[in-house]
Amino acid sequence: MARSPRLPLTETVYYILLALLQPAHGYLIMSRVEELSMGQVRLAPGTLYGALDNLVKQRLIARVPSDDPRRKVYRITDGGADVLAQDARRMAHMIEAYEQAQGAER
Repeated sequence: MARSPRLPLTETVYYILLALLQPAHGYLIMSRVEELSMGQVRLAPGTLYGALDNLVKQRLIARVPSDDPRRKVYRITDGGADVLAQDARRMAHMIEAYEQAQGAER
């Protein structure tokens, strides 16, 4: 499979997509991102909703029906999951290359 032109993902987009492996609304997405990043990424509402709008336009996430009409619920699409997996593999390869290089220096 060819590498997606959307790679590399920003840290914010990576964590939003990761958080949306399970459907979630805005506040839950913010909470999941902070938890998944161990507090390294904290999203303001404006940043989050701007990113969500862009990810919907790119078809990496989609809105899903919600029991609460006041909440917009999102989920990752198959295309979004594929891009997320590609980026995870890309980062794993970078870590492996770093560890090999460190081992060669010793």
